[in-house]
Amino acid sequence: MSSTIPPSVSVVVIAYNDAALVGEAVTSALAQGPVVAEVIAVNDASSDGTARVLDELAAVHPRLKVVHRTENSGGCGTPRNDGIAVATAPYVLFLDSDDVLPPGAAEALVRAAEEHRAPVTVGACVRRELPQYHDVPWMPGLYTPGDVIDRPSDRPELVRDTLCVNKLYERSFLEKHAIRFPDGRFVYEDFVFTARVLAAAPRIAVIGDLVYVWHVRRSAAQVSISLDRKDVSNWRSRIEAHRAAARIIAESSAELGRACQVKFLEYDLRMYLRELGRDPEYQAAWWALTRAYLAGFDDAVIEAAGAHARWIVRVLQASPVPPADVERLTRFAAEPPRLLPPYATGPDAVPVWSAELPVALDGLAGLPLAELPVTVDAGPAGPGGLRLRLHDLYGRLAAAGPRTARLRFEPRSGGEPVLDRPVELRPAPEGDAWSCDVPFHLTAVAAAGRRQGRRGMQAWGVQVEVEFADGSSLVTSPRPLDALLHRRALPSSRYGVLLAQPFRTGGGSLALRLAPGAAGALSLVRNRLHRARAGRGAG
Repeated sequence: MSSTIPPSVSVVVIAYNDAALVGEAVTSALAQGPVVAEVIAVNDASSDGTARVLDELAAVHPRLKVVHRTENSGGCGTPRNDGIAVATAPYVLFLDSDDVLPPGAAEALVRAAEEHRAPVTVGACVRRELPQYHDVPWMPGLYTPGDVIDRPSDRPELVRDTLCVNKLYERSFLEKHAIRFPDGRFVYEDFVFTARVLAAAPRIAVIGDLVYVWHVRRSAAQVSISLDRKDVSNWRSRIEAHRAAARIIAESSAELGRACQVKFLEYDLRMYLRELGRDPEYQAAWWALTRAYLAGFDDAVIEAAGAHARWIVRVLQASPVPPADVERLTRFAAEPPRLLPPYATGPDAVPVWSAELPVALDGLAGLPLAELPVTVDAGPAGPGGLRLRLHDLYGRLAAAGPRTARLRFEPRSGGEPVLDRPVELRPAPEGDAWSCDVPFHLTAVAAAGRRQGRRGMQAWGVQVEVEFADGSSLVTSPRPLDALLHRRALPSSRYGVLLAQPFRTGGGSLALRLAPGAAGALSLVRNRLHRARAGRGAG
């Protein structure tokens, strides 16, 4: 069915040295149909073939306008501002050269904007990990499809969505409030632009349609600015962007300003902490920079953050240099959070971070069982099983009475999980833990993957569901012991042979690669070669 909406959208595409990908981005914008009045591609003085690709597309697509900058701006803000300056349609939509707009995105956004007279309309976005094509929803649960938010101050949690690319903006709204991106080499320019948008207090319409696919290419020769974290300058840039955004938002609404500060503690801080790595020089620089910034946070803001974030902040405040157990802190900041033993107590048996850093873990007693940062170790148990060990956490698990545990296999490329049978947990001889041996039914998992369309190598995340005598439950990812991390060739009546490679994720969780039959084995070898080449390129 043809669209009844007149041409209403200017899509601004920015590109720098992205000749191989920019054509796909521009094509996805043109494919939105007649609702897109023009696609404005801003070439930020590329030195590769980007200019040629854009000019050739413009020669056959009259709706494509190309702006060639003569000097590279050093960032994303200036070329986006250039695109806004030449836009003529009532609405503006932003697109990066290595991402795509899914079909129908622009029309769905415009319909909602017109229906609700909303200067800003937001839709769903996914981060698509390539080449696995694993889609991770951006900020799931933050928005309710069909909702209309009259003022951002009514929903302080909106400060958590800092993206500019999953939203449609009324151009007159941007002009009226002089809303632009910071110019030059300003990393995380989205933070400041979004802060200026929220400070202008627009009505915001929400749709459930997928409107943006954010491609994540971690093995690319030149990763995106937000993924380029090889030195502490990226973290410094993020702090400066957050500082500027928080100031802008607080000037319009004290409540939004506090929410922005809390978001930094609960999201940004934890994300970078879990990727801290083992380089002592980087750790020391990151630690000093973070402590200096946190020194400007009010205690009320820290107290308003969730318990996990508060504990991290208190540990940072208590130690002028990275502590000896800094890797334990990175595991605690991961998702899911995991507080590794040993567990120390202070005066009056108050739970503390460690004997060396007796930071009180305030609020631990009030956390729901499902939110506790429990640790489950996974090691080998015979030729075809796992031995799970559930550690108690300051008596909270013992009070609930662990009863059973079962494995849950989550396809890392999306799809239906595979659940195993529950197995009884038994107290460990030394106390403070429970254990059980669970069968590793990998042939059944591989068969489920085949039924879901995965013919080659399959990647699965492994989770453990624990049920308690009091009726409560929790789900977490086990921590694999080194003895488990070796490849196995398992005989299979279904596939002849099933190759299984348990591995440890970046967050320290157990995951699994399965290669059923000859085709799967070939896929596994190709995957290993790809990762090896990516590792050499990154070095």
